Amino acid sequence: MSDEPQHWAPRDPSGAAAAPGSHQGAPTGNTGKNQKNGANGGGGRNGGGGRNGRKPRTGWRRAVPTWRMTLGTVLGLAVLLGVAVFAAYRLVDIPAANAAATAQSNVYLYRDGSVIARDGDVNREKVKLSQVPPSVRQAVLAAEDRDFYSDDRAVDVKAMVRAGWNTVTGKGKQGGSTITQQYVKNYYLGQERTVLRKAKEAIIAVKLNREETKDQIFEGYLNTSYFGRNAYGIQAAAQAYYGKNVEDLTTAEGAYLASLLNAPSAYDVVAHPDNEPAAQRRWNYVLDGMVKEDWLDAAERATTEFPTPGEAKASTGLSGQRGYIVQAVEDYLNRRGVLDEKTLATGGYRITTTLDKAKQDAFVKAVDTNVMSRTSAERKADRNVRVGGASIVPATGEVVALYGGIDYTKQYVSNATRRDYQVGSIFKPFVLTSAVVNDSTTQDGERITPNTVYDGANKRMVVGPQGPTDYAPANEDDVDHGDITVRTATDESVNAVYAQMAQDVGPGKVRDTAVALGIPTDTPDLTASPSIALGTANASVLDMTEAYATLADHGRHGRHVLVEKVTKDGAEIELPERTTDQAVSREAADTTTAVLRSVVEGGTGTAALAVGRPAVGKTGTAEEDRAAWFAGYTPDLATVVAVMGQNPDTGAQTPLYGALGLPRVNGGGAPAETWAAYTEAALRSSPAQEFDLETAPGSDEEDEPQLDENTDGSTDPSSSSEPTTGPSGTTPSSPAGDSTDTGGTNGTAGTTGGSGETGSTGGTGGESDSGGDGEG
Repeated sequence: MSDEPQHWAPRDPSGAAAAPGSHQGAPTGNTGKNQKNGANGGGGRNGGGGRNGRKPRTGWRRAVPTWRMTLGTVLGLAVLLGVAVFAAYRLVDIPAANAAATAQSNVYLYRDGSVIARDGDVNREKVKLSQVPPSVRQAVLAAEDRDFYSDDRAVDVKAMVRAGWNTVTGKGKQGGSTITQQYVKNYYLGQERTVLRKAKEAIIAVKLNREETKDQIFEGYLNTSYFGRNAYGIQAAAQAYYGKNVEDLTTAEGAYLASLLNAPSAYDVVAHPDNEPAAQRRWNYVLDGMVKEDWLDAAERATTEFPTPGEAKASTGLSGQRGYIVQAVEDYLNRRGVLDEKTLATGGYRITTTLDKAKQDAFVKAVDTNVMSRTSAERKADRNVRVGGASIVPATGEVVALYGGIDYTKQYVSNATRRDYQVGSIFKPFVLTSAVVNDSTTQDGERITPNTVYDGANKRMVVGPQGPTDYAPANEDDVDHGDITVRTATDESVNAVYAQMAQDVGPGKVRDTAVALGIPTDTPDLTASPSIALGTANASVLDMTEAYATLADHGRHGRHVLVEKVTKDGAEIELPERTTDQAVSREAADTTTAVLRSVVEGGTGTAALAVGRPAVGKTGTAEEDRAAWFAGYTPDLATVVAVMGQNPDTGAQTPLYGALGLPRVNGGGAPAETWAAYTEAALRSSPAQEFDLETAPGSDEEDEPQLDENTDGSTDPSSSSEPTTGPSGTTPSSPAGDSTDTGGTNGTAGTTGGSGETGSTGGTGGESDSGGDGEG
């Protein structure tokens, strides 16, 4: 044991031991509370306390992040989010528009702007923003995005976050989009509600906001939004709810349509009357918003009444006359080189026709009254009845009515434009016109006029420059008319006279005259032979109407006009200008008109007198009574009506025997009656006009020769001051009367049909002389 004195450090009054390795007398740093904690069983670093003197977190507290950790995480996520947004902005491009957003229907309109039909799957018609009235635009803004023009933001982040949170937490799927975002959704994306779609929507909206003007975006929005009733876009909505174009919407109507954008089915007060309180609240919200934004005067707002929309119209597509009209318009635009079928199929065309709605309705009613109401399900023949009709204003060539059939969805082929039925005796007037145009003469050199006398014997052989032609057409009911004038032969539609007259004029010249009047050169069976006079050609109802309109307009011809205006996206498509020329002389046209007047006044077309104003016309019947025609005109309207027979199962042409409860249907019956009923209704509000005619010399009725009746009922021109027509007016010495079973064209052998008016191919390889029991 050492004798050296021991130096002991004084004991810490608190009882705390010095930390290992510490220097005596050095401050421990554990003073105050920390020292006290150490004395109470702490121990360890810093006197037994936590880091920086804090007590270590134990239990569940260890799972809760500190504020430093939270801040760091938030900042890190913000950086990551920023990087992600930047990357997404660079990577996401403005895509091409989706097909549904650009799809439009073609809209076909009457000349007054009312809709005839739409032919697309999507009921949309784009309009320019300038076409939308300012008050309607403001109503939409008041309903959907009042700050659209004043706020440069394309995205309302706050609203998006709120809507997203509500969607995620199950509080319902909600919007939160600006008009720009809604447009992006409609035009570029789709209607699905997903976080990814919303993110893409926001990015594209920001980019679009930098590339397009507010007006361009707003226009796109108005054209792509859905308004209910299968209406896409403001124009379709205006038609669907109020039956008018967007340009004609009132402020109240615009506010109602704007209300629909929020929830179309919830605010249609017609389809769901119980929606009216909610709809009115939404409508009031829109109007009040307009007042708040100084877009609507408070006084006007106070007097504005809720505009109850019209009844929802069921989609009728192309039923009734609609399909026939669409078909005719498409064919017209294609043939005139305006729009081909493929281009028109892209949609979006607004086509205003020349059709007059009142006249179109009058035509449908006339057919229903005079033809279809007379059919019976108990008569087999009535299943075959078809009707076609067309009506043209002579002075302008405008087609004002077109009747294609009972229903496009039931009878697909248009009876107004088809070219597969013989036109019958309504072709005969063209022969007379050609005779006057060409100063034609009979074979003995006498000029042909309405007062020229011909032999009207039944099955009289047509005589050409080299003698008999072996063509001997039968008259109606095999009647021998004897010597009669051209005027009388027209009244009674005598085949024998007109076949010989066509031969005298020259079949080629007759054909040329028909083409000049408006019959297309490619018309089937428009053959230059004597039988051309009897209507063997297969011209359409519309073709014949154009030709008769030329006669009505004193020989001036211009192609018919069916389309008045075509636009797409507000831009007008150029249409060919209609030109006219003097196709035939006025004397020739007016002479024909004068002769046709007597057909109505005392011939086969007297049923047309029911029109109650000056009118002219001609009846006709096709071979075997497969079609019956009436073609006529007043000075201001030319119209043709045809009743046709067609088997609905096989499509084969059928005779009309027994149809409508009649032994036979002829042009002077249902067709003439329909013509008169339609023309009377169509012109009811117009004053009656007299014909102003300048006829060829020798054409007046007072110049007609007086023919004495023979004992056999024929006439004898011997007492007439007018000379007879020699070979053309007498029966040739060849045995024509023995040729009762032979016909033919230009010497080609054939078999005669029954008694009627037309010639057609038949028999053993030639032209038959008749078309059954035509009325002449």
